[in-house]
Amino acid sequence: MALYRVILKSAFIVLVVTTCANAEAENADDGITVEVEEDGYQTPEIDPKKVYLAEHFDNEAAFKKRWVKSEAKKQGVDETIAKYDGQWEIQAPSRRLLKDDLGLVLTTEAKHAAIATLLDRPFEFKDKPFVVQYEVTMQEGQNCGGAYIKLLSKGVNTKNDLKQFHDQTPYTIMFGPDKCGNDNKLHFIFRHKNPKNGTIEEKHAKKPTQRLDDIYKDKEPHLYTLVVRPDNTFTIYVDGKEANAGSLLEDFTPPVNPPEEIDDPDDKKPEDWDEREKIVDPTATKPEDWDEEAPAQIVDPNAVKPEGWLDDEPEMIPDPEAVKPSDWEDEMDGEWEAPLVDNPRCAAAPGCGPWAPPLVPNPAYKGVWRAPLVPNPQYRGRWAPRRVPNPHYFRDDAPYKMTAVTAVGFELWSMSPQLLFDNLIITDDEAVAAEWAKQTYALKRERITSQSKTLWGRILAATKYKPGYWVMYAIYCAVPITLYVVYLLGRSREQDADAEIKKTDAVVEDDPHAEGEKDAEGEGDGEVEEEEPEPKEKAGKADLEGPVEEEVAESAGGGDGHRKRKPRKE
Repeated sequence: MALYRVILKSAFIVLVVTTCANAEAENADDGITVEVEEDGYQTPEIDPKKVYLAEHFDNEAAFKKRWVKSEAKKQGVDETIAKYDGQWEIQAPSRRLLKDDLGLVLTTEAKHAAIATLLDRPFEFKDKPFVVQYEVTMQEGQNCGGAYIKLLSKGVNTKNDLKQFHDQTPYTIMFGPDKCGNDNKLHFIFRHKNPKNGTIEEKHAKKPTQRLDDIYKDKEPHLYTLVVRPDNTFTIYVDGKEANAGSLLEDFTPPVNPPEEIDDPDDKKPEDWDEREKIVDPTATKPEDWDEEAPAQIVDPNAVKPEGWLDDEPEMIPDPEAVKPSDWEDEMDGEWEAPLVDNPRCAAAPGCGPWAPPLVPNPAYKGVWRAPLVPNPQYRGRWAPRRVPNPHYFRDDAPYKMTAVTAVGFELWSMSPQLLFDNLIITDDEAVAAEWAKQTYALKRERITSQSKTLWGRILAATKYKPGYWVMYAIYCAVPITLYVVYLLGRSREQDADAEIKKTDAVVEDDPHAEGEKDAEGEGDGEVEEEEPEPKEKAGKADLEGPVEEEVAESAGGGDGHRKRKPRKE
C-alpha cells in the first residue's frame, strides 16, 4: 500500500514537471518566452493616401522585394572592415508578445550594416508637419552602437542608388537613439542648406531634458516619434511621452542663422596696449622702522606663575594599581612598564610640571613689506578685435523647408547583436502615427503590463527572457523533486520489509527477543541466526543432567547454514 501511494505521488509530480517542461519546450522552439494567447493583433493597416511609408515587416516576401541591402563600403576606415556585411533578417522577437508579429533584426555585431527602401512618394517640406515613428527593441541590450534612422535626401531615387547607400550618402534628417559607454544620446540632426552659397551644415538638437538610460538595458520595445512642424517647432516622444522639444531656430548647434557681425580676422592688438587696471606704486619705499624680522608672537612679559603650581610633579604617573600580566615575557615583549594615568595631585593644583609664560601677539610685528597698488595711468581696458559685417550672413526664417526626403534607411555599427526594428511609419499627420501605434506598440505594452502582474511574468523578467535560464530554472526545480521521490521510494521499501517481517514473525538479526524465545513445540518458520561450528568440549554438568536435542534443518537461504533451537524441557 505504501509503495502504491508513493507511485501515485511520483506520477503526479512527474505529470506537473512534464507539463511545465513541455510548455517551456514549445516556447523555446518558437523562440518565445510565454505562451502567446489570442492577443487581438493583426498586421496593421493604414490608408496609403495618408502615409509616405508604412512598414510593419510582417510580410517577409514583400520586405525582400522592397528593401535593398547596401553593397557599398564605408569611407575613411580600414579596408578589412569597410564592407557593409552586417546581416539583416526578418524574425520573430526573442520575447514574442504578439502572436504573428515580426520585425527587422540586425543579427550581427561589430559589423557595418546598411539597408534602405524608397518612400511611396517623396515628402516635400511645405505646409504640413513631418512625422516619423518607429520601434526599437535592443534584445541583448546595447553596449556601444546606434539604432537611428536616416531620411535620405532627394537624389536617392532608385534601387541602384540604395545599393550604394553608405555613411556619406546625403540625408535630410537623422533621428534615433545612440549609445557608447556612459554617453547616451537621442539624435535629431538635420542638414541645413545655406541659402546664400548652397553649402550644407549639420544642426544638432539640444540634449533631452530627461535621462534615457533604461531604453538601452531593459530589452523591451520602445517607440520613438519625431514631429517637425512648418512653424519651425519640433517635439520628440519616447513611448508616447515628450522627451525633447524646441525650435529649429533657437535650440540647435550651431544655430541656423549666423551672426550679422563677426570679429575682424585682420585686426591685431597693438603692442603697447596695456590691459593692467592697477600697477605697483613705483614711488613707494619701505619705512625705516619696518622690521620684517619681528616674530608674530612673543612671550607675555606680564605673565606670573600661579600660586600652588607643582613644578616637581609630573602631569602623568605610572598606574600604581597596574599588575604585570602573567604571560608577559621580557625576552619576547621587552621590559614591562605600567601604563600612565593622570597624576591625582594635579587635580587640585593650578598645574604641574615646569611652568612657562604664554605667548601673545607681537605689537611690533608688521610682516613682509609690499608696495601698494595704484591706478595704472596707461590702462586702456580689455582689448577686443573690432566688429565687422559678416560676409556670410543670411537670414533663414523657415529652416523647416528642408531638402525633400525620398528614401529611408538604417546605416549602423553596433557592438550588440539582435537589434530589432518594427512598425516604421512616415506621415504628415500626428493622428495617423498615433493610430498606427495603437494597432502595434500599444498592444505590446498592454501584454508587458499584464505579464508583469503574474508570477510567471515576474519569473521571466527576472531571467531576462533567456531560454538558457529556463533550462537552469527547470533543473533547479527538478533536483529537489527527484531527491524527494528517491527518498519516498527508499522509505516505502523499508516499510514493506518491516511489514513482511511482522507478517511471518521472522527472527531478525540482533533481535533481543530471539535468544529468549522458547519454542515448546519445536516449530518455527522465520529466519535463524547462522553460526560457525564450534569445537566440541568436554561434557559438563548440564550434559549429565539431561539430553539436549539438536535439530539440523535447512535455512531459508537454501540450506547453507545451521539453525539452532533452544533445548525443550521434557
